[in-house]
Amino acid sequence: MNHNFHALAADPFQRMLNAMEPGTYVRPHKHENPDKREVFIALRGTLCVVEFNNNGTIKQYCIISHDAEVSAVEIAERCWHTIICLQSGSVAYEAKDGPYNPADDKNFAPWAPPENSPEADKYLQRLIENLGLQLR
Repeated sequence: MNHNFHALAADPFQRMLNAMEPGTYVRPHKHENPDKREVFIALRGTLCVVEFNNNGTIKQYCIISHDAEVSAVEIAERCWHTIICLQSGSVAYEAKDGPYNPADDKNFAPWAPPENSPEADKYLQRLIENLGLQLR
């Protein structure tokens, strides 16, 4: 669930709160054509931002938490990524280049299952296991 601070989808600077729970699946995607940067700041709880190579292998990941040394991460345009909620009640402040147009906002990874598909939960669990993450 998210709460927008920007008034219009056409706003050139999108700002919102994202509330997430463990088990939430965000299909890996990138922001390209138009290129957009994205920033996540953990306000509550713990999240993991994962970046992928073009073939879907994990390139790097970063755990962000409101009470840890790393509380924020910036994702470059054209970078495949997802965010995984590790702790119940997690909330992130997200800032992203706008405007928002659902037709071209996200380029979904062809190697990852769609959200709400039967394969999505299995894919998310595999990511969590491969990264050795612990849900709280």
